[in-house]
Amino acid sequence: MTPHDAISLLFPPGQVVELRIIDDGIGSGYYQDHEKLAADVQLVEGTKPQGIYVTLNEVDPALLSRRSNRFKMRLSKKDATTADSDIVHRRWFPVDIDPKRPSGVSSSDEEHQGALTRAEEIKAFLMATHGWPDPIVADSGNGAHLL
Repeated sequence: MTPHDAISLLFPPGQVVELRIIDDGIGSGYYQDHEKLAADVQLVEGTKPQGIYVTLNEVDPALLSRRSNRFKMRLSKKDATTADSDIVHRRWFPVDIDPKRPSGVSSSDEEHQGALTRAEEIKAFLMATHGWPDPIVADSGNGAHLL
């Protein structure tokens, strides 16, 4: 799945999204232009950062004025990023399934498969027992995500 495909699946047109990059420091930007967001994600992916994240739930549109449709690397302490109080609407309920292991240690193939299996069990439970909709299921490399 391309960044453009993922962004189209996760966010309605025009929703403000924060892009957060973890590398030698923290980078952040706010996007209402999802085409520009996808292009910047692809640009950042080429540098192989430690992590690329987006806010899943809707942030206050006023945050767009912080870094409008652009990201800044190596934020200073005065550069704000999205806080819990900045979320104005919850659309997604993220479930993160990872095997227990020390920080910075990748899961073994067996642990990874166990996490994927557990994600399917959780999905089935939520759908059958609680009537939840069919979630988006993603392989995180070490475990799984359900949205």
